[in-house]
Amino acid sequence: MSTVLQDPEVDEEHDSLAELVERLGDIPLNRIRLHPAPGTATEDDVIIALEAPRKRICELIDGVLVEKAMGYRESVLAGVFIELLNAWVRPRNLGLVSTPDGTIRLWAGRVRIPDVAFTSWDRMPGRKRPPKPIPDLAVEVLSLSNTRREMQLKLADYFTANVRLVWIVDPQTRTVKVYTSQSEMTLLSENDTLDGGDVLPGFSILMAELFGELDRQG
Repeated sequence: MSTVLQDPEVDEEHDSLAELVERLGDIPLNRIRLHPAPGTATEDDVIIALEAPRKRICELIDGVLVEKAMGYRESVLAGVFIELLNAWVRPRNLGLVSTPDGTIRLWAGRVRIPDVAFTSWDRMPGRKRPPKPIPDLAVEVLSLSNTRREMQLKLADYFTANVRLVWIVDPQTRTVKVYTSQSEMTLLSENDTLDGGDVLPGFSILMAELFGELDRQG
């Protein structure tokens, strides 16, 4: 499947609100920001939204700011991934792990924000951090307002930009979909082990322990 890269200087026209919603993956209307007007938003507006008094974490899709779906349960799981990935990556100095407000510029006019991402030093010029590197691994923890079509579009974006591995984590079903390409997926359940494959050789998580964090009590 090919993806047409949009010129950020050209406003995308939509004949109707329904057409806009469909283009964005049938997401709920309350996640589509109207300021700036759909079709006119830029990469700078993503940063402005992050730095505003009422902070909003928004992705940029064809000139439209789309607020990222968030939730407490999802935040807990993202925190577990950050902790476990850093515990593996830092001692070995393999690269950098970014958090849920780490914006990633996939190409001009397209900004995505995975819940967690790992970027190896090999992807960074001079093995130093550029402003918004393309990660090797992107982790998405599903919220209730994420739609199937939205995640399909996000997968297409990630692999078009040469992300190597995508984990889509579903707290509802306690499963993880492991994508090594847009069309190659392995479904893992609580009885399985999630590993880093060729991206993070040797790294693994017991799925039962991962989702057990949702049940932990004091």
